[in-house]
Amino acid sequence: MATIVVLGTLDTKGNEHNFVNQIIRARGCEVILVDVGVLGQPQIPADVTRVQIASAAGTDIEELISRNDRGIAMEAMAVGATNVVRKLYTEGRLDGILALGGSGGSSIATQAMRALPIGVPKLMVSTVASGDTRPYVGESDITMMYSVVDIAGINSISEKIIFNAAVAITGMATASKTYRPIKQNKPLIAVTMFGVTTPCVSKASKWLEENGYEVVVFSANGTGGRAMEALMRDGFINALLDVTTTELADELVGGELSAGPERLEMAGRLGIPQIISLGALDMVNFGPANTVPRHFQGRKIYKHNPNVTLMRTTVEECAQLGQIIGNKINQAKGPVSVFIPLNGVSAISKKGEVFHDPEADQALIQNLKETLDSHIDLVVMDSNINDSDFAEAMARKLNQFYKAKIRKEEVLRHE
Repeated sequence: MATIVVLGTLDTKGNEHNFVNQIIRARGCEVILVDVGVLGQPQIPADVTRVQIASAAGTDIEELISRNDRGIAMEAMAVGATNVVRKLYTEGRLDGILALGGSGGSSIATQAMRALPIGVPKLMVSTVASGDTRPYVGESDITMMYSVVDIAGINSISEKIIFNAAVAITGMATASKTYRPIKQNKPLIAVTMFGVTTPCVSKASKWLEENGYEVVVFSANGTGGRAMEALMRDGFINALLDVTTTELADELVGGELSAGPERLEMAGRLGIPQIISLGALDMVNFGPANTVPRHFQGRKIYKHNPNVTLMRTTVEECAQLGQIIGNKINQAKGPVSVFIPLNGVSAISKKGEVFHDPEADQALIQNLKETLDSHIDLVVMDSNINDSDFAEAMARKLNQFYKAKIRKEEVLRHE
């Protein structure tokens, strides 16, 4: 029997969560009802009370009530909910989680959901689900369902939506509890890709798959980079082929696809074998042409498609990127190799293409070389990043690193 955690502010949305509770139980699942409300009295009893949630956050519910500060209360309850939800999962008492809420309830519930591993069913029915859900979903696999109407009572519209949500989480949790993955028994390789580095990734991935690896490709669109590094942190990734480091350009210049200032650090911190290249560092990404900030007027702009506008990185920006990347790589605790393609870092930066700029490329390469410590393995090839020889060389080097790591671990186990 699957157990579903139903989490919500029972002082304002208790009746709605009780409706969900009844539907889930009627379909043969257990429910653990968690109250994260603060300021008002709970409308229904909870299995995990708001007193327990506050305590799990290291505070007292009466203190939160007396302060009468909604922001502070929400922060505390989010911490407490996260700790409780994580504990329930560790104890084997959580096969899925569902919450109903507005912006406040969604913030609390999704923070707790993000603490759960990838693959655990997570469903958030929310008034904010039709807008920008990135702050709520993050790098997790949370399913957001738009409530259409406010979650304020059971009416002819909300009833059907909430009913569907309850049935959905019941199905997901029940199926997930019986799910048995196909045993790959293959090392999992993460690879980063953009449209302008796709040929390279396709060729390298094919070589790796033919040589006994499972390849997972992440789009270097900000969210993809963060998701990849979160999976590294959680122990899913065995090695990294970081072909496309373009997210660092967006972070530096102010594009829309930044993965944050810590991008390119997780693999090194964990000692994961990694091959790094300079894919798509010739560009900064924006949405439609009218989204390019006015202060970039006069820059080299390329309309990739109606929804994507690219801006060429300058000599000065490329010099900074070389230094940033070099400093990050120098901190790596595991095997790392840097591959430099002399004939362009993307499909549109080679000779004759719109972003061809030898001076900017040279600034990137030279500053990277000067910044890298002498012990870092550096491979320079007279190729475009998408050439077959370049792609295969990276795949082969990663294979060497991974095999050497496995041999070293076997020796240590037998000592």
